[in-house]
Amino acid sequence: MNLSDPRFTDVTAARAWLEAQRWADGRVCPHCGNADEAKIKALAGKAHRPGVYQCNECREQFTVTVGTVMERSKIPLNKWVMAMHLMSASKKGMSAHQLHRMLGVTYKTAWFLAHRIREAMAPGASAGPIGGEGKIVEADETYFGKTEEHYVSPKRKGAPYTRRKAGTGSKLAVVSLVERGGTVRSFHPALATKVAVTEIVKANVAKESKLFTDESRLYGEAKGYFADHQTTKHSAGEYVRGEVHSNTVEGFFSIFKRGMKGIYQHCDEKHLHRYLAEFDFRYNHRTKLGYSDYERSCQLAKGLAGKRLTYRRTDEAGRHL
Repeated sequence: MNLSDPRFTDVTAARAWLEAQRWADGRVCPHCGNADEAKIKALAGKAHRPGVYQCNECREQFTVTVGTVMERSKIPLNKWVMAMHLMSASKKGMSAHQLHRMLGVTYKTAWFLAHRIREAMAPGASAGPIGGEGKIVEADETYFGKTEEHYVSPKRKGAPYTRRKAGTGSKLAVVSLVERGGTVRSFHPALATKVAVTEIVKANVAKESKLFTDESRLYGEAKGYFADHQTTKHSAGEYVRGEVHSNTVEGFFSIFKRGMKGIYQHCDEKHLHRYLAEFDFRYNHRTKLGYSDYERSCQLAKGLAGKRLTYRRTDEAGRHL
């Protein structure tokens, strides 16, 4: 990464870059959807800060951050852009402490900034199933960390505290689906049961696909639903049988676990889905699929719109409840 790149050091250059990514085909009003450039004008002068536009269709004003995870943020845009690049380019992630040191912001700001970027990395609701005719999808589950129980202690005058459960059955479950040579989707079911896992697989894998798993009983009900379902018996030392294996998804798990243990170290269960979105995003835009670090950050910038993440809940108009 070239730290002298103007978009990392200059707010105006960062704004221009963000506008080029979000409005590659021309500006669009985030309030009414108007895309007629003749009805959108830039507001200039002392009464308006740079980058403000007005839509003559709905008479509302907007900037490139409106309707994105950056909306109402006081963090300079060049720091947003640098954080996006750092989190996109770091294979196993970038901790909030590291962002706090490199960006010169508080740890609290860096932590929330990172979570909003992870929210932008999540796929849209319109994403269709992976796989397809003649394609192979590998499915597997892994467990890491520990779930937490929340208590109210009478000895501490009713003050709540958190205690981690013990035992192998208390770990957090992660189910991942990898299209061989393609993309990955990861999920954190509350309980990794046969019913829950089967629902995830059927909802996210095309029926025409070949499904390869290990001998886990969680995928038993998938047999007959897909074009083919083959398994390998790890308990008997069988890991590969011709093209049948789940080594690709296990390779993804190795990246995920190294990042979670080595970089982030601790993850509250309620935030796990966002960390999964982060690791999925980098895997889905990896070098092997033709993405450079710069192109990966461009894809992230395109995912900023239509997503919000606030400290407090808001209504449909964006007002705090």
